[in-house]
Amino acid sequence: MSITEIFSAGGVVMWPLLLFSLSAITVTIERGLFWFRIKKQERAVAKDILQIYRSNPTAVFAKLKQNINLPISRIFLEALELENASPNQFRIALESATQAELPLLKRFNTVFETIVAVAPLLGLLGTILGLIRSFASLNLGGLGGGNTELVTGGISEALVSTAAGMIVAIFTLLFANLFRGFYKRQVALLQEYGGQLEILYEWHHQEMHPKEMTYASNR
Repeated sequence: MSITEIFSAGGVVMWPLLLFSLSAITVTIERGLFWFRIKKQERAVAKDILQIYRSNPTAVFAKLKQNINLPISRIFLEALELENASPNQFRIALESATQAELPLLKRFNTVFETIVAVAPLLGLLGTILGLIRSFASLNLGGLGGGNTELVTGGISEALVSTAAGMIVAIFTLLFANLFRGFYKRQVALLQEYGGQLEILYEWHHQEMHPKEMTYASNR
C-alpha cells in the first residue's frame, strides 16, 4: 500500500494526526538547532568569560556582547551591568536573570506534552470509529453476513489510526525527553559557572571596597 492509501485507510483522525506530526517535526527541528548552537559554543565561551573577568573585569563586556545569542552571556551581562552592586545584590540579579531565561530554554515543552498525550487518544478514537463502521456493516441475520469490503475497511481504519497515533506519540516523546535532558544539563551549567562568577565578583568587590567588606564581616 502507498502512503496515500494508508492515510485514506486511517479515516478522519489521520488529519489531526498529520497536523500533530508536522508540528512535532517543526518544533523538533527548531529545538535541535537551538540546542546544537548552545552546546557547541557555550561551555568554551563561559570559560573565556570567566578567564577575562578574572584578569580584567571591564574587558568582559565586549566578550559578552559578542556572544549575546547565548543564554549564559545574556545572564552574565544583565547581572554585571548592575552598577556598584554588593555581592548579595549581584547574586540576586544573577538569579533573576537566570529565571528570565528559563522560559526560552523550555520553549515548546507544552507542545511536546500535548502531542504525546493527545496523539494516542486520537488513535484510540480512530479505533473506535473503525470498529463502529465494521459492526454497522455486519448483517448477522442475512445470508451474506454483511458487506465484507466495509467490514475489512473498518478494521483497517481501526488498526491504521491506532498505529499512526502511537508512532506520532513515540517519535515526539523521544525528542521531548532528549530536549528535557539538554535543559537539565543547561541549568546545571548555568549554576556552575554562575557560582564561579559570583566568587570572582565578590573577590573584585572586596579589592575595590576593602573597608566596606571588613565592616560587613565584623557585624
